[in-house]
Amino acid sequence: MPRLRFLICILLLTLTTLSHATASNPNIIFILSDDQGFGDVSALNPESKIPTPNIDRSATEGMIFSDGHSSSAVCTPTRYSVLTGRYHWRTHLQNGVLGGFSKPLI
Repeated sequence: MPRLRFLICILLLTLTTLSHATASNPNIIFILSDDQGFGDVSALNPESKIPTPNIDRSATEGMIFSDGHSSSAVCTPTRYSVLTGRYHWRTHLQNGVLGGFSKPLI
């Protein structure tokens, strides 16, 4: 009897794994870039002075989300928010950015 239960568990686990493997989930690429404006990517601004062929191809073959918001205008708090899901102002860093040898926020 324990052997039959074991085989049934293996069968159910295999079926569950197969059903998840065949599901069509989207691939999401999240690009966070410092010191780059919306118009710097040539797919979003044909007059851009910066060539961005790989980002342009991703934009052409996929989707563009152009209404994103950040809780801060500088890099350190933005990275903290993206990595933790928390507001940056919940840390000891209340203004500015961290230097190379600063105490980590996380």
